[in-house]
Amino acid sequence: MPLYEHVFISRQDLSNTQAEGLIEHFGAVLSDNGGNVVDSEYWGVKTMAYKINKNRKGHYAFLRSDAPASAVHEMERLMRLHDDVMRVLTIKVEEHVEGPSVQMQKRDERPERRERR
Repeated sequence: MPLYEHVFISRQDLSNTQAEGLIEHFGAVLSDNGGNVVDSEYWGVKTMAYKINKNRKGHYAFLRSDAPASAVHEMERLMRLHDDVMRVLTIKVEEHVEGPSVQMQKRDERPERRERR
């Protein structure tokens, strides 16, 4: 099955438990449609670059999944209909990177950037 990474932003006035509940809910949608969630992360409340629906901040969540395309389409459809979800981004990847995402790593644990010319 194809591998995907999903990032979604939910409204800032949700509690942390409600935002984490959205991760579980959409993971269950993937599971019900023949896929599975490999890993999920809650990145917390972050300030956005611009306002979305009069919100300056949002709860960010990240999912890694191994699911058929039909399951991903169904999850994205439900995310667009959900009132608490403001934005969704899904990317198809060749392989999942082990360990935490870059957002969850501490600055000194990240690999060094190459120098600019």
